[in-house]
Amino acid sequence: MRRTWLTGLVMCIAIAIAMPMIASAQDELVLLDFDTGDKPNNIGGDFGAWDRDPNDETQWCEISFEYGDDALGEEDGYSLRLSYDVDSPNPAYNGFWTKLEGEDFSDYNTLNLYVKGDPDKGFTKRLKIEVKDYQKSAAYILSGISDEWQKYSIPFEKFKAISDWSSMNEFVIVFDDINSNPKEGSILLDNVTVSNE
Repeated sequence: MRRTWLTGLVMCIAIAIAMPMIASAQDELVLLDFDTGDKPNNIGGDFGAWDRDPNDETQWCEISFEYGDDALGEEDGYSLRLSYDVDSPNPAYNGFWTKLEGEDFSDYNTLNLYVKGDPDKGFTKRLKIEVKDYQKSAAYILSGISDEWQKYSIPFEKFKAISDWSSMNEFVIVFDDINSNPKEGSILLDNVTVSNE
């Protein structure tokens, strides 16, 4: 009888200890960490670079994996390099996209990402961040980029056009000839997540 009571007590304590760990695991969803150095993203979606006009060689964006420069300091980790050029006589914009596979973000309230610029190649201090459901797109201008990794946390309420976060389509980064200064350069991106802050 005593052993049964003690066993039950030990199990209750173990569950009580484990519950916060289980809850905290659900407080953040990793969308992109690039740690495999390959596609897809962490929720099974494709990603890549895009150009306003692929036939206009005066503007472009390219992506590549950067080994050993991980925002979280993992020695074998990768980040993603986004090299861009919007210095064009034509209207110019391009960037990075990833599919969100209809993921339900309604349990979260914040978009997080790590960004840093490449001081050797030059980099813009401002980026346009877009999130899309299957009907609407909402944008936010992220500013203050430096040559050190910084975490940016953007509350969902900043993306005013989206009210229903239950079925998300795409996450996009935009370089353009208005916000990007200099108009040619390179930034690194890592650890894009949504969280419940």
